[in-house]
Amino acid sequence: MTYKYFPHTGDDLQAMLAKVGVKSLDDLFAEIPEEVRFRKDYELPESASELEVRQLFEAMGSKNQQLTCFAGMGVYDHYTPAVIPQLLSRSEFLTSYTPYQAEISQGTLHYIFEYQSMMAELTGMDVSNASMYDGTTACAEAMMMAVAAGKKQNKVLVSAGLNPQTRQVLDTYALHQGIELITLPLKDGVTDLSVLTSQFSVLEGVAGVIVQQPNVYGIVEDFTGFADACHEHKALFIMDSLAADLAVLKTPGEWGADIAVGDGQSLGIPMSYGGPYVGYMCCTEKLIRKMPGRIVGKTLDNRGQRAFVLTLQAREQHIRRQKATSNICSNQSLMALFVTMYMSLMGRQGLKEAAELSYAGAHYLCDELLKTGRFSLAFNQPFFNEFYVKYDGDASVLYQRFIDEGILGGIPFEEGFLFAVTEKRTKEEIDKLLKIAAL
Repeated sequence: MTYKYFPHTGDDLQAMLAKVGVKSLDDLFAEIPEEVRFRKDYELPESASELEVRQLFEAMGSKNQQLTCFAGMGVYDHYTPAVIPQLLSRSEFLTSYTPYQAEISQGTLHYIFEYQSMMAELTGMDVSNASMYDGTTACAEAMMMAVAAGKKQNKVLVSAGLNPQTRQVLDTYALHQGIELITLPLKDGVTDLSVLTSQFSVLEGVAGVIVQQPNVYGIVEDFTGFADACHEHKALFIMDSLAADLAVLKTPGEWGADIAVGDGQSLGIPMSYGGPYVGYMCCTEKLIRKMPGRIVGKTLDNRGQRAFVLTLQAREQHIRRQKATSNICSNQSLMALFVTMYMSLMGRQGLKEAAELSYAGAHYLCDELLKTGRFSLAFNQPFFNEFYVKYDGDASVLYQRFIDEGILGGIPFEEGFLFAVTEKRTKEEIDKLLKIAAL
């Protein structure tokens, strides 16, 4: 066989060449000028044994400094039950390809259906789609969804409490969509309802309002009246929430949100140097046909047995481009399966306990930092497992001191630090950080 890893035999190649009217592969590429052809040897290393390859990658991996993580701002160091990677590695799950053929994709469609059911329950919304790329793009898709639902309305109000990275993605999406983004300033660290209502009084064409819960400072905001104000002016209320926190916090559905989005990474997905993660999107039933991506439904086959099918698909591959809600492609269903396994294993009580441990650890850390006299809480507002404190000193020096001692000591942010605590952080680890911070 000419090419070791190609399945074609020599006869196969000759048959294909004959079909296109040439005698050899050289003849096939004869039109390519000689001066642009690559004639050198490839700069590839010599072959190595399995043991040598393992040693090579272990040596490369050892260059990474393993730090105890107290950073957050959208990505959190939560525990992953050992059974999940084991189940996830089964061969039938190792593809994110879309399950077009329902008759041979029942397993994939089934777990996506369960994912949708769990996310709808977690967010308190009517329906969920079959997942998005990540939380930032899910928020951007929600922005476009609001504009599509509002028809001639093209303005979207965005709370300044939104994660800056998410805001950057919104700006990118809006740039060529004819969408105007208007920032809602914070008052004492939270989105001000009076500012929102005043904006409605002077602006026309507002399609939606986007807020974050907890916000970028970790503050748990009170959104009483926000949904009513939005609906009074025919705008959609969009909430971007941290998935794990919804185990104990008031859900977007309870706040009256029309669309709930966010990242599912906090549901046990390892940080993995930035991905892959999974975005979620849920909405009210009346918006279901404006939702991007796809939705899996349950039905009965011709024998009366339970079956799962792709119920709604809104992307351009299936319908005319100009009619498409979105061009979002792969639904990253492998990561949707990951969080489905996590929620199934943890259960209601497990999710709640993990959230409560995170809350307790963060409040212990905050209280002890304030006692050092070097830190002050920037806002007198309730927070969950993440908080922002100002630092009376050189933040860059302290940050490096944390790293030198094996700790990722939060995120240097504005005038201080944004610290996050998860259920993985022990009292001993927290006390070690406190000891360094007090120096």
